[in-house]
Amino acid sequence: MKVTEHIAQANGKTLFSFEILPPLKGQNIQSIFNSIEPLMEFKPPFIDVTYHREEYVYKDRGNGLLEKKSIRKRPGTVGICAAIMNKFKVDAVPHIICGGFTKEETENALIDLNFLGIDNVLVLRGDPIKTESQFRAETEGHEYAIDLLKQVVELNNAQYLDEELINSTATDFCIGVAGYPEKHFEAPNLKSDIHWLKEKVAAGAEYIVTQMFYDNQKYFEFVDRCRAEGITIPIIPGLKPIATARQLTLLPNLFHIDIPEDLADAVLQAKNNNEIYQIGIEWCIQQSKELMAKGAPVLHYYSMGKSDNIQQVANALF
Repeated sequence: MKVTEHIAQANGKTLFSFEILPPLKGQNIQSIFNSIEPLMEFKPPFIDVTYHREEYVYKDRGNGLLEKKSIRKRPGTVGICAAIMNKFKVDAVPHIICGGFTKEETENALIDLNFLGIDNVLVLRGDPIKTESQFRAETEGHEYAIDLLKQVVELNNAQYLDEELINSTATDFCIGVAGYPEKHFEAPNLKSDIHWLKEKVAAGAEYIVTQMFYDNQKYFEFVDRCRAEGITIPIIPGLKPIATARQLTLLPNLFHIDIPEDLADAVLQAKNNNEIYQIGIEWCIQQSKELMAKGAPVLHYYSMGKSDNIQQVANALF
């Protein structure tokens, strides 16, 4: 079932969902099942599965020669989606990214997802690999998420890259995109960022999932500005409980977000890691309660592969 259909059938009730990471290469899928199982009692209608592109390392082969070697630390997104749907009878939402894919490879991946009965995709540009200072598209790939989105829409209209195909079958993906209450770090300002978000909606995006945030007012203002620009599709807030003191600097650096002073002060004054963990849970509970009271369609939690604190948050809400 499509994400938008789940939201419509909820009749205004806030739903619970979360995002998982594929396991590191060499680990088995049981680690994923172990993190999902404690959260199934809250009846998530869908679970997102991130995609991690391949990166490169250079190995010294002697005599001044370096060998460029491709690595992928977290493979398995498509297989994990299929496994989740089979084991838990819940919809899986794979992330589809520009980085690392040609248009042909993207089309083939979407065909695989369609054959597996996957109804939803979250379309993202993706981050640059660590060895690049800025994002670089593959040759014959997409540079921007909106172009990737348009390719999915074309498949939904039975338009394949090979124009000579006859009697092509249309896919029927529900397409999600990312939104940034504190703006994308590459956008000059929030107005510009929302302009391009509106372009994605016009191109066929059907729902928005936001970057994590810790100040609800920024989400509410973001939604108001989107609505003022004529963006009417569901805007799902993304949340993550703070778990360690290190995240006070790590999360703003990685995700270009602000940590409210009250939250930062509470974490810095905590006596130990367990106290910080509980502070993060309580802050997230209060965030979630306010978002539910204001009618958020779904509360979407970023698990980063761990579910204990999200389980405690959900216990207080659902």
